Order: sequence, then structure tokens, then C-alpha cells
Amino acid sequence: MSVLAGKKALVTGGGTGIGRAIALDLSDAGATVTVCGRRKDPLEETVRLSAEKAGSVDATTCDLMDPDAIEEFAQTLIKRQQGVDILVNNAGFSSKIRNPLYISAEEWRQVMDVNTLGPAMLTRTLLGPMIERGHGHVLMISSMAAISPGPLSGVAYSSAKSASRAYMETISAQIRGHGVRCTSIFPGEVDTPILDNRPLVPNAEVRSLMMQPEDISAAVMMAILLPHRANVSEIAITATVPRNMSADVKASLERKE
Repeated sequence: MSVLAGKKALVTGGGTGIGRAIALDLSDAGATVTVCGRRKDPLEETVRLSAEKAGSVDATTCDLMDPDAIEEFAQTLIKRQQGVDILVNNAGFSSKIRNPLYISAEEWRQVMDVNTLGPAMLTRTLLGPMIERGHGHVLMISSMAAISPGPLSGVAYSSAKSASRAYMETISAQIRGHGVRCTSIFPGEVDTPILDNRPLVPNAEVRSLMMQPEDISAAVMMAILLPHRANVSEIAITATVPRNMSADVKASLERKE
């Protein structure tokens, strides 16, 4: 399948989890994909896994908490390939401390930088070429924490994801008239490495009830592959079978360090 042949895509946080699944599906559809993130080895593993795909994947390390590094990286993409047609802001970070009584300023800042500042600065730079072409798609991998904030997600993460939702609604109102689509994805629990940061790390039995990265990627691809005249502005995705999260919530409220 090469329905995206000739399209250029960027997936942040493409070394693991949802980002890797999206990058591989985009490549499978024929797109030329760039993945970025802080760690080189996981990114290179994504590149290796894409070897048999219709498209191609290359990797670049970038600190998505550093606005200057983001600007330099985005400008390089513009000079090298006139930017991208598809931007997937996927990189995310969740605090270890979830309780508003105990979270530090530094941890709060890190969560905000990765989930809100980074995507905003990257999108700002890459939007120009999209608007000039009259065609493009910006996607934000948000979280159900943006729709239903709570102690399990944590005060900083819930706030950051809520801010990212407001950001996407705001830019969509401005750029859709230029032919650029905006889509926010709100996954519930997904079995990814970010869960290892929780106060109560889910075991294998608990993870078996969760969605997998490829489930979220399927929703992303559905939005991307719609005819350009149609746009899905938001998609909320949750596991079919609910689970008891009372122990997880208790651990989130109790953890102080």
C-alpha cells in the first residue's frame, strides 16, 4: 500500500510505543518519515523495523524541551525537504509525582515543556510551508487526561494535555481555511513505556486489558487517510473492558517523592 507515496511526515517520540507504531504505519503506507526524540538507540530501532516498508524512515535526535534545538531541527527539515506534509506531535512526559501538594516546580516545568511548549514551537515553524502549499495535517497525541483530568494522570500531566487540546482548537480555527487539517487523539490507557513512570507500575495482567500502540496508530491513520476535504477534529479512544483503578489512584495520591 503506497497511498502516502510522496508525502513527508515527522513523528516526535518515534523511538517507542505509540510514536513507533505511527511511524511504521506511515512508512507502510509509502510516506517518507522522520522520527525524532532524545535517545538515539530506540530511534534507530524504529528505522531498522521499517526496512521492509514501502516508504522510508530516518532518525534525528532532538531535545523537545529545548526551543532553540526544536527551531534548528525544524529549519533543517524545511531546507532539506520543504518541511513536512504530516506532523505528529506524539512525544509525551508524565511526572512521577501526581499529587498537587507534593509536585516540584522543576517536574511541573518538564511536563509542560514536553507536552505543550515543544509541540507549539515545532508546529509554529513547520506550519509556514503547509500554509503556503494549502495542504497539510497536524496531529496531536493527547490523552483522555485532557477530557477527564484526575489524580491517576496527575495534576501536571492533566493540565498539560488540557492545554494541548486548547492549543489545537485555537490553531485549527486559524489554519483550516488554508487547507491544513488539525486532529487531536485522546487515548486512554495504552501499554507503553510511559506507564513505568507511575507510582504503581501496572503488572502484566493489568496491561493485558489496555490498548496497544497499534490501536492508537490505527485511529491516526484513519484520520490521515480521509479525503482532504474531510477532517476529524478529535478522537477519544478507550479500552473495551474497564478495570478497577482504585489502587492506582491511591498510590498516586500517596507518593511524595
